[in-house]
Amino acid sequence: MTRTAGSRVVPALAGLSVLAAAHAALNVRLLHRPPLPAPPTGARVTVVVPVRDEREHVLACLDAVLAQQGVPRLAVVVVDDGSSDGTADLVRGLDDPRVSLLPAGPLPPGWLGKPHACAVGRAAAGDTDVLVFLDADVRLDSQAVAAAVALLAGTGLDLVSPWPRQLTGSAAERLVQPLQQWLWGTLLPLRAAERSPRPSLAAANGQFLVCRADGYDRAGGHAPVRGAVIEDVTLLRAVKRAGGSGVVVDGSSLASCRMYQGWPAVREGYTKSLWAAVGGSPVSSAAAGVLLTAVWVVPPVAALAGHRSGLVGYAAGVLNRVVVARATGGRAWPDALAHPLSVLAFDVLLVRSLRAHRAGRLTWRGRSLDVGRPGASSPPAR
Repeated sequence: MTRTAGSRVVPALAGLSVLAAAHAALNVRLLHRPPLPAPPTGARVTVVVPVRDEREHVLACLDAVLAQQGVPRLAVVVVDDGSSDGTADLVRGLDDPRVSLLPAGPLPPGWLGKPHACAVGRAAAGDTDVLVFLDADVRLDSQAVAAAVALLAGTGLDLVSPWPRQLTGSAAERLVQPLQQWLWGTLLPLRAAERSPRPSLAAANGQFLVCRADGYDRAGGHAPVRGAVIEDVTLLRAVKRAGGSGVVVDGSSLASCRMYQGWPAVREGYTKSLWAAVGGSPVSSAAAGVLLTAVWVVPPVAALAGHRSGLVGYAAGVLNRVVVARATGGRAWPDALAHPLSVLAFDVLLVRSLRAHRAGRLTWRGRSLDVGRPGASSPPAR
């Protein structure tokens, strides 16, 4: 970039970075937060935990669920989706009448494993008021369910997605994981997203989803999202299409999750889903990568070349990252200083994800994720 061109482009991009930081600051003020201490609830609550080879996590997850306070009418349905590591045996060993263990059974045509397991869990839940879908690697605080149910009631929404505090260990995790909440905290207008049916105005995290059973059923449950790789966002969109409402909320005081451990896990995890998270097409993927790189990488690079406005853009990006991290339980310093590197890592993962999807090579836990695609590789399901 020439200095003449940079004198026009860099200030514009820096200005966008400043506006994004201001929007993030507004968003965190509008973010719904759980009432703590949580009021007890008389609602019938069913927690559905889909598991596939979760021996390392399942007992700790269920111990936290069974220790919930203020939820006297609690039931837990664990759906075993073909585990081969003894996960089901561990669940059978629990001596608690509130816990039911079900096999997911064979995958019907067109279904991915997690949506199917969730659908099986919902069917087993029967007559219930609130459904909680919970991943096995999530650890709930003792008041998490009661607080989430209170949020559901207090907001009048049909679905809330309490975003757990994301735990990170390795450098790769610290570089990439915070981008999850940074993206919706920066780019999603939260108040508009609550009621808008627009698909682009939806963010959710399947690690911890809480919804009214009638709103879930009205949307068709997990059937409309049977083949969705990011079933959480797609489920929220289905709820909205059915006339419901929902939004992401602060769950950092309610739950925590270490999603991936180390670069190989981060790489494979984002490869399977990032293409879908940014729209599912080469055009939307390219647009997302170009936008993020232009606003949050170009100004810092220009600052190194002596552009003062580039320094302003970089500072705004760092502040943006800090604001969202502090509001969502993330690590602010010194990680925010590496924000441009985080965006570049996102670009690398996005390209990798899109290429793997186009080649029909997306898999997860021994199964193909390219449901129904001619020519897609299909490792045998265990």
